[in-house]
Amino acid sequence: MSQLVGIAKMAAESPSIEVKRRVEYLDLASRSLLTRCTSPRVPFEWTINPYRGCEFGCKYCYARYTHEFMELRDPESFERRIFVKHFEPAPFRKELAQVSDGESIALGTATDPYQPAERRFGITRGILQVFAASGGFRLGITTKSDLVARDADLLREIARRNYLSVHITVTTLDCDLARLIEPLAPRPDLRLDAVRKLSEAGIRVTVGCMPVLPLINDSEASLDAVAGAARAAGAVGFIGHVVFLKQCARDVFFPFLEQHFPALLRRYRERFEKSAYVSGAYPKMISERFRVVRERHGFVKGFAGPEPELWPHDPQLLLFP
Repeated sequence: MSQLVGIAKMAAESPSIEVKRRVEYLDLASRSLLTRCTSPRVPFEWTINPYRGCEFGCKYCYARYTHEFMELRDPESFERRIFVKHFEPAPFRKELAQVSDGESIALGTATDPYQPAERRFGITRGILQVFAASGGFRLGITTKSDLVARDADLLREIARRNYLSVHITVTTLDCDLARLIEPLAPRPDLRLDAVRKLSEAGIRVTVGCMPVLPLINDSEASLDAVAGAARAAGAVGFIGHVVFLKQCARDVFFPFLEQHFPALLRRYRERFEKSAYVSGAYPKMISERFRVVRERHGFVKGFAGPEPELWPHDPQLLLFP
């Protein structure tokens, strides 16, 4: 057996903080919280993930592969072994100095920043406190938890000095379906209530109906229902994309289909066993459905909003002490 190095070694040496019935929290040393992203598929240059792993246990989750870097090959370890990253404000402020003018930072790309661990450890709130005292960033936050509304005070302050967008995922309004595909995530109505609270606090919120699962939540009626509820709650944007299934996701999602949607298993195998992505006419059809639904409910795609009240115009980003 080869000797562990890098993140795998750090994970193996991570001490246990707390053990619950189905989840273990571990203390993970972290060289940095800010990671450069070079993928052409995404609209941001930097990512921040306060945790490794996510308790929500979404059956389609693409991020399970990240535990493989730590030599944790069981795909379910992603939702059962949650690594809590070290956070200190001063080093994090220094990391932010790497971000150039106009670059975007995405918080919560491979793990939900407001999963249950956040109530216990507060790493996400600590990160936001730094942003609330900083200016000149373009920050996007993605979550499917209503816990985000807890931080409305910080988010409002961040939005005064930075371009801020909060993206709340609502995959379906069907609570029974949501419980099947996202077992431990908050109910759709709770997420929409968070949209309402943040919108009333003056924070720009986009609802993401994603992923779109073929023949499960992809009908125009289903998308329209989510869009209408999002608009009623005050969301300013409505987005979505078709599911992509890496091998680690297929290892969980295909057995799930076999149990709950057996008639769909063959179709999914045909479309995903050779590639993680669906190509051809289907993505174009879904894109057109989103266009129709957005127009029906008055959503404007890609609207960035007005310049923040205290946006710094100095060519150097301003980091307040």
